[in-house]
Amino acid sequence: MARTLLRRRKKALSAEDVMVSDRPKVRRAVTAAALGNTMEWFDFGVYAYLAGTIGKVFFPSSSPGAQVVATFATFAAAFLVRPLGGLVFGPLGDRIGRQKVLAATMIMMAASTFAVGLLPSYASIGFAAPLLLLLCRLVQGFSTGGEYAGATTYIAEYAPDQRRGFLGSWLDFGTFVGYSLGSGLVTVLTLTLGSDGLESWGWRIPFFIAGPLGLIGLYMRLKLEETPAFQQEAATAAAEREAGPEGGEDDPVEQARQSGKGRLKEIFTRHWQAVLICMGLVLLYNVTNYMVTSYLPTFMTVTLGESDTTAQLLVLGTMLLVALAITTVGRSSDRWGRRPMFMGGSIALIALAIPAFLLIREGGILLPAFGCAILGLLLVCFAGTAAATLPALFPTRLRYGALSIAYNISVSLFGGTTPLLASFLVDKTGNTLVPAFYLMVAGVIGLVSTFFLHETAGRPLRGSGPMVETHDEAREMVARSRTEAGRHARDVWLRLWHPRGSRNDSTRGRKRGD
Repeated sequence: MARTLLRRRKKALSAEDVMVSDRPKVRRAVTAAALGNTMEWFDFGVYAYLAGTIGKVFFPSSSPGAQVVATFATFAAAFLVRPLGGLVFGPLGDRIGRQKVLAATMIMMAASTFAVGLLPSYASIGFAAPLLLLLCRLVQGFSTGGEYAGATTYIAEYAPDQRRGFLGSWLDFGTFVGYSLGSGLVTVLTLTLGSDGLESWGWRIPFFIAGPLGLIGLYMRLKLEETPAFQQEAATAAAEREAGPEGGEDDPVEQARQSGKGRLKEIFTRHWQAVLICMGLVLLYNVTNYMVTSYLPTFMTVTLGESDTTAQLLVLGTMLLVALAITTVGRSSDRWGRRPMFMGGSIALIALAIPAFLLIREGGILLPAFGCAILGLLLVCFAGTAAATLPALFPTRLRYGALSIAYNISVSLFGGTTPLLASFLVDKTGNTLVPAFYLMVAGVIGLVSTFFLHETAGRPLRGSGPMVETHDEAREMVARSRTEAGRHARDVWLRLWHPRGSRNDSTRGRKRGD
């Protein structure tokens, strides 16, 4: 018993243990990370709104329904290679640094998106056209495999513990701004060029814009520094290597542990529960996300027969609603916790998915607008909380890799295939409520995952020390930690020497304010 109690002694924090964030660096980190997401989702918004047009350009011999399915199949193909990108970029980011990998993914994303605008049509080169489109989408998917996990890791490791939810929500703010910009541009092109002009040459314009956006994002990311958490982890590892062969760089066990295979083995053997929780939360977020952003415009036009302009304006309004509300949700998750936000959103998704699609089916503007608003408010519960929740599941030395793998496997299997499966099931069953049932299943899975989620709001990341905003907060935290450690040491002493009366003595001491 004595040994157990002594092992559990609480160590007081020192001034070196508490990191103080640099506000200008935090702002640059958030802006640069969010810009990458903006570009990624600019492409998704464009692709979703141009699904019908792209189907006519690259799959002209198919029926309208088959064109949509073929277009979304190409869309989903990019998600099949995302786990490969995660396997490459994630562990690499844990070994060489987050900033270098994020710069590389930005280059690949911008180049492959720009290349789509240069592709010749099926009428020009035949079957090679959709193959080239598929190749560009695969490069996009591979680079994106390291993008979101890296960006969330970067912001989470820079953000103070008490503001991680708010600052992380700006990453997904960039997501919906990018989607809104892409979809808004397509809406303007549709109104000005018409269907014929859009199909002839206008569809290329949004993809050409990705080039300048990528160069701006690359410049900003090259200006970034490594995160404090990664620098601290790298310094600790270097100190261990200098300590000598026992546990150092010459130790075969340590070499195996630090290798790519060793890290993967550690992720799936020691952190498998966190991986499953992460996959469940990502499924919840991304099924809702892709249902609204990628499938809903096509659902309203192809399945319900609404005009392109009406559908585009409704979904664009929904994205603007999400963008306006997302930082408020992120700030709320700092105050109330991540679990209540995910749990409340999951329950609401199960209850409101069918009413939302019933409203969307009514036609016109007003009732579908209410239905889209419901889906948007459900989506923002997950979007505003995910970037702060997911990185906190894993320790610093494995965070980028573990999050990349878990995130991209879930997105590939469930998120990116949502438009394809939803359009296929609606086409086969004729039931326009199938998308609602799909969302309800995602809500149930998310609710179960949230049940096993540990609350992380306001707490340090695993494997890292506390992060605060000011030096005054750091001094207060150190002083409070010393007081708590002293009380804990007194309790241990009482339990060792006065096991029967220690509880009463401790209680009386706290009442006296000792």
